[in-house]
Amino acid sequence: MEDVPTTVLCSERCHLGEGPTYDAATDTAWWFDIAERKLFEASLGTGRIVIHALNVMGSALGRIDAHRQLLVADDGLYIRETADGRMTLYRPLEADNAATRSNDARVHPSGTFWIGTMGRQAERELGAIYALHRGELSRLYEQITIPNAICFSPDGTIGYFADTGKNTLFRVDLDASTGLPCGEPAALVTRRGGGGIDGAVVDADGLIWNARWGGGCIDVYSPHGEHQRSLRVPARQSSCPAFIGQDFSRLLVTSAWQGMDDDAKRADPDHGRTFVLDVAARGRPEPDVRLSTD
Repeated sequence: MEDVPTTVLCSERCHLGEGPTYDAATDTAWWFDIAERKLFEASLGTGRIVIHALNVMGSALGRIDAHRQLLVADDGLYIRETADGRMTLYRPLEADNAATRSNDARVHPSGTFWIGTMGRQAERELGAIYALHRGELSRLYEQITIPNAICFSPDGTIGYFADTGKNTLFRVDLDASTGLPCGEPAALVTRRGGGGIDGAVVDADGLIWNARWGGGCIDVYSPHGEHQRSLRVPARQSSCPAFIGQDFSRLLVTSAWQGMDDDAKRADPDHGRTFVLDVAARGRPEPDVRLSTD
């Protein structure tokens, strides 16, 4: 396990911290506490953090443009105005299924948004992965227990996703122009104990940075699934990373206290906090969501 310079970005303890992303234009990081219906906004230049209360269980978002975001929630996709937080339903998503909610999501270089759903109690194979491509929502994969690690190669030709229920990271060939699959998924990494494969992001060199839930670390894999390194995170239930900073050299990592009893919390004093790891990586900006063919 490798130690790198690490700071606490936000000391507020997230019940289920998830879905971090970074807007380089405003030097602002965003992430969620899914269970508590909160959206965090951190201005990295000033250190100011604002916590927005939500009426839905938000889990991820993508930037549409300088004024709007597409927020993924338990009953649909919402266009959110960054100026005042006003949200308008854009597309329902499993709104007729009270047993599921949204989870992991990330934007493909083409602007297509991949979005995962899962059972609210992580019921076996109740989840799915969808793609929002130019305004049209389609289901890509079914019978997934906990969708995670949705991310893409820099050139958009490879997609990755995990089913944490199987503790397996999959790789699939994509049409780079659409972000849609053109082949069948194949298992890339399967973990045997020591924590679960959770959220992930890909850097400019194609390396996969994957949070290990229950393992208190970020594992780095090659595009061929070779383990490169493991970086310690101060909270055991590390959940998802995102590259931040104007040079994308640092890693924001969320965590959670979900499912921990009092003894587990005492043994993990930084549980639920949000961290910045100085990893000296070559990260890359997140693409904007494209809602139409324009």
